[in-house]
Amino acid sequence: MSFIHPLADVAECTIGEGTKVWQFVVILTGAKIGQDCNICAQTLIEGDVVIGDRVTVKSGVQLWDGTRVEDDVFIGPNATFTNDPYPRSKQYLEEFSGIRICKNASIGANATILPGITIGKEAMVGAGAVVTEDVPPKAVVVGNPARIIRYVE
Repeated sequence: MSFIHPLADVAECTIGEGTKVWQFVVILTGAKIGQDCNICAQTLIEGDVVIGDRVTVKSGVQLWDGTRVEDDVFIGPNATFTNDPYPRSKQYLEEFSGIRICKNASIGANATILPGITIGKEAMVGAGAVVTEDVPPKAVVVGNPARIIRYVE
């Protein structure tokens, strides 16, 4: 059975068995969240977002339309995801540039991921990194712009 805190605002969406949704979380209509996830306080998940199983989304994260998160991913506090390469006030895209985070990847606190980026399987993005290009599987990236410093063994 999933748990939804009474102070969360959860629209009609799919939430898997064993998932916990904490206070002040907003989940919009159509979002899909897998089993055994932990969606921490003060997060926003838009409607065209798909989250796999056993994913942790720490506080202060917003997952915008087009974002795809595979199984066993960790997203650190205040990580920033974007989906519009040229944002302008009151100008809306017909389709957004989604971000894909592959299985077992980890995103550090305060990292920023630009639109259309793929974070490869088992990759790690360091805290505060600004990811401007795809991250290969098992790569560890840090800095601004993010650069590979090594690979996970």
